[in-house]
Amino acid sequence: MLSSIGHADLEAMNTATVPEPIRLKESIQLPSPLHEHEVIHTLKEAADRNKVYRSYIGMGYYGCIVPPVIQRKLLENPGWYTQYTPYQAEIAQGRLECLFNFQTMICDLTGMDIANASLLDEGTAAAEAMTLAFNSKGSTERNLILVSDACHPQTISVLRTRAKPLNIDVRVEASASLTPTEKTFAILLQYPATDGQVISPESQIQSIHEAGALAVVATDLLAMTLLKPPGEMNADIVVGSAQRFGVPMGYGGPHAAFFATRDAYKRKMPGRIVGASRDSRGRPAYRLALQTREQHIRREKATSNICTAQALLANMAAMYAIYHGPKQLKQIALYVHQMTQKLAAGIAQQGHTIEHTHYFDTLRVRLQTENADSMLTRAQEQGINLRRLDRQTIGISLDETVTASDIQDLCTLFGNGEDAKKVETDDGTSTGTNAIPEDLERTSDFLTNEVFQKYHSETEMLRYLRRLESRDLSLTTSMIPLGSCTMKLNATIEMLAISWPEIAELHPFVPLDQAQGYQQIFSDLEQWLADITGFHSVSLQPNAGAQGEYAGLLVIRKYLENKGEHQRNICIIPQSAHGTNPASAVMAGMEVVGVKCDDQGNIDVADLKSKVEQHSEKLAALMITYPSTHGVFEEGVEAICQLIHDHGGQVYLDGANMNAQVGVCRPGDYGADVCHLNLHKTFCIPHGGGGPGVGPIAVASHLTPFLPGHSVVPLAGEDRIGPIAAAPWGSASIVTISWVYIRAMGSAGLKKATQVAILNANYIAKRLDAFFPVLYKGKNGMVAHECIIDLRQFKKVTVEDVAKRLMDYGFHAPTVSWPVAGTMMIEPTESESQAELDRFCDAMIRIHAEIQAIEEGKVDAKNNLLKNAPHTADTVASDTWDRPYSRVEAGFPIESQREHKFWPRVGRIDNVYGDRNPVCSCAGMEEFMDQLQAE
Repeated sequence: MLSSIGHADLEAMNTATVPEPIRLKESIQLPSPLHEHEVIHTLKEAADRNKVYRSYIGMGYYGCIVPPVIQRKLLENPGWYTQYTPYQAEIAQGRLECLFNFQTMICDLTGMDIANASLLDEGTAAAEAMTLAFNSKGSTERNLILVSDACHPQTISVLRTRAKPLNIDVRVEASASLTPTEKTFAILLQYPATDGQVISPESQIQSIHEAGALAVVATDLLAMTLLKPPGEMNADIVVGSAQRFGVPMGYGGPHAAFFATRDAYKRKMPGRIVGASRDSRGRPAYRLALQTREQHIRREKATSNICTAQALLANMAAMYAIYHGPKQLKQIALYVHQMTQKLAAGIAQQGHTIEHTHYFDTLRVRLQTENADSMLTRAQEQGINLRRLDRQTIGISLDETVTASDIQDLCTLFGNGEDAKKVETDDGTSTGTNAIPEDLERTSDFLTNEVFQKYHSETEMLRYLRRLESRDLSLTTSMIPLGSCTMKLNATIEMLAISWPEIAELHPFVPLDQAQGYQQIFSDLEQWLADITGFHSVSLQPNAGAQGEYAGLLVIRKYLENKGEHQRNICIIPQSAHGTNPASAVMAGMEVVGVKCDDQGNIDVADLKSKVEQHSEKLAALMITYPSTHGVFEEGVEAICQLIHDHGGQVYLDGANMNAQVGVCRPGDYGADVCHLNLHKTFCIPHGGGGPGVGPIAVASHLTPFLPGHSVVPLAGEDRIGPIAAAPWGSASIVTISWVYIRAMGSAGLKKATQVAILNANYIAKRLDAFFPVLYKGKNGMVAHECIIDLRQFKKVTVEDVAKRLMDYGFHAPTVSWPVAGTMMIEPTESESQAELDRFCDAMIRIHAEIQAIEEGKVDAKNNLLKNAPHTADTVASDTWDRPYSRVEAGFPIESQREHKFWPRVGRIDNVYGDRNPVCSCAGMEEFMDQLQAE
């Protein structure tokens, strides 16, 4: 491979590719690499330092029972966790169907019209609801949101962080005191309340509507099986977490949040929406709907920067609901509620006061004599975690894992031994719903669609999971050569720890002395990432790449404000930047100024200088991606960074392309001040079909004091920005994946991985250049870890046609028409063998011949292999065949496919039809099917 691109070895290639001034002269200081079995043993030693107590803390995080069939066949299955975001819907029908089911589940349980396919966490979902409400009803004069103090404290803190740069006034008051004024654009309520109280929000929703504002309700999915849903009380937006539907707590994540709203607001809703459309044969097919809402298209006009959805976790939650079905879900809720009533009776017998008459799973207990701190200490000595509400009051939240023995232990803790043993603690099936007001008991049906009725045995669930998996192309099938997305190996050894109880079952707000293993893992990883990037400090809190962008820009703003430079609010962004960049800048309260790129795809330095000088007094930051979005190591990156610094600004580096830098160069060395890292790209956390993601930020020393803080678990430092995620360390459980990757590779291994990624990209560029010209190259004719091939010379064939035809060859298309329309951006990563690279190149070269036949008029311009692609199995095997090419050419373009073939489930999908006839939950499918048949 090296010979084919004209280099003797990897070091010679490195010299020709990476500009000399920024190349690392010595190795990164990392621990020596360990063998796989040594790594997992070392991680297990760290995990064993965590103490897995029985958690009754609540606050939106609950113990749950992950059905083993879902754990083994979904969570731990690379056929589910290695897929890419379903932008190529024809080869993503399985996970799209599952996410469609998730949306249906959310709509049914909340009583709302439409839901998205998940967000990052409950705090983020509430913040997104605030933004939607502000954009719908707010203004500079109408900028007040009223927030109940019964909301989870971490949610309120995330809300405050998001509100500040947007000049939104957040007023937190007791629920009974929330009175809208002419300045109020929204109200946020928690139902049930964070301390467990169940009261109807209906009158407050009515009053907020009378004031011309929107009502947002944060709720609990399990409670919704027993309680009247907010949608039946005219709520406008309903948010929350799906964590307790079979997703482990994992010390904070990852978990799928939900966001549901009225149909009127669907085009303003953040995140992804799965909808139904029809394929080329008129049959129903799933796809991502209403994508013009997304930041990739709207950029600085976007109302949200959400890119990652917690797709894998949303799929788990959906399958949990499908596996149990509505009757068993309600039975689980009844069990939890009835056990809570028994606990309340037992505690009351000991002389303590249960402060709320109405509750679902959480009790607010005023202690008779003992103070709360003393009680918490005694509880922890018994391996029990409770929640401190105030000096004399504690909270206790139960979940589906609780047993009669647990109730007995809690009653004993609150009593004086022998008396507590007299408390009745049977299996929790005899007390009804006495603690739920009669007028708030749910009377409406939910999850009535067929999918929630069919798969209640392990056999049927196993087959359903396998059936959906077979409809999705994942890394288990072939390479996924997406530019800027780094779909690399997620090694089995890296994935093992996510299911260990010591990693999976910790509540995010346990005392730090119970999470010393996690703290060691965090400390190690933060130091290693700092060394890899050349920065001083790292925050692991951002739970997606775009959240890392947002956090980094907030840190820059806080630093500048701390210097007294409040006027600096201009963020310069190249026109080729990721769509999340300008969206994040606007969210951070900055004004976006674009800068051009030159003919080589580099930043137009003359235009940059002009913009910098024009905005010098107000310049806050430059956001750049390195290597560039065009896949090239720009020679002048140091001078660009220095230019920004000379004018008082900071340099934000988008770390999406860090896979070309690890061990080769470091952003902190060549002038960047902050960068985010996509752990779900460069550092091996899998994409999960569109999430989870982790996007930590690394910062220079002068920015360290301003890293994200947290309101529930205090982090050292007084000048920190507020939290940008609900949990202090974000999606904590999956950072173990990156820890294993770095610990196993060491500095030499990481550097070689980078070099092989660059080699693979240049090998593909060399092989394809004669057929599809490589659009941008560096100084010595080299690309970085990805290359852009140009298809704009073809007049009768589009880049989309090539993407669909690649499916017939068993491949996911590279990134299409971005950053340049009519092109493909290919990133092979270091994980792929030469055989797989050649298989992909051979496919592209064969497709080129098919294109030439069309361009030269040898075949029909409209009825040909590319325009009709992809070809499904039932099409190829149909009784009639009237196409001007053979079935073999259509379905088996490569001889090896006769031995093993991945078939697209559906033909090419009609996206326009789907947007004109939006159907985003099972509830509308029957009418949609009738319409299809009528047509």
